[in-house]
Amino acid sequence: MAKTKIAVLISGRGSNMQAIVEAAEAEDYPAEIALVVSNNPDAAGLAWAADRGIETEVLNHRDYETREGFEEALDILIRLYGARIVCLAGFMRILTPYFTEKWRDLLVNVHPSLLPSFKGLHTHERALEAGVRIHGCTVHYVRPEMDDGPIIGQAAVPVLHGDTPDTLAARVLEAEHQLYPQCIALACSGKARVAGERVRLQVREFGADLLMNPHD
Repeated sequence: MAKTKIAVLISGRGSNMQAIVEAAEAEDYPAEIALVVSNNPDAAGLAWAADRGIETEVLNHRDYETREGFEEALDILIRLYGARIVCLAGFMRILTPYFTEKWRDLLVNVHPSLLPSFKGLHTHERALEAGVRIHGCTVHYVRPEMDDGPIIGQAAVPVLHGDTPDTLAARVLEAEHQLYPQCIALACSGKARVAGERVRLQVREFGADLLMNPHD
């Protein structure tokens, strides 16, 4: 089976990157990791990926005078490795329209909330403050607006009595580790296509009950 080459962008330990790498070890997984790249030279995820024989690169954003200059170099680097889809996995840089439009419908992100609720930071604290009973995560194609874009899949987790932001975050992160590789597989196999700013899945079910797409 021909596999789609992907690049994974990280800034820290890259726990979602690790989940993607482990999923890609399966022979029938439709993606292979061509490159892990970080804007942070000290990102722990770089060593983890290198230990598994994955190509890694550092592109320090501080070396560039403008965001566009950094993103131009990032675009060149990703294409050099032949990646066809880019996956953000804890990449702590807000990308400009220059980059998001170059990779439109080929740039994927996971966000720790059930979008469109709780865009931005501190999602778990805000979910607890709002008193919601269901929280979760979302995998979506990236658009220039922050935490916006067609939704590929969502995973819901309960908010339990006595939850703290840390306990809730741990439960959501576990769901992310299951959901994100599933959604990347859909994108790489061509089964998650954007039509009219919504994702149309070409499968009835994929994986477990974690994957939900009410627009399909």
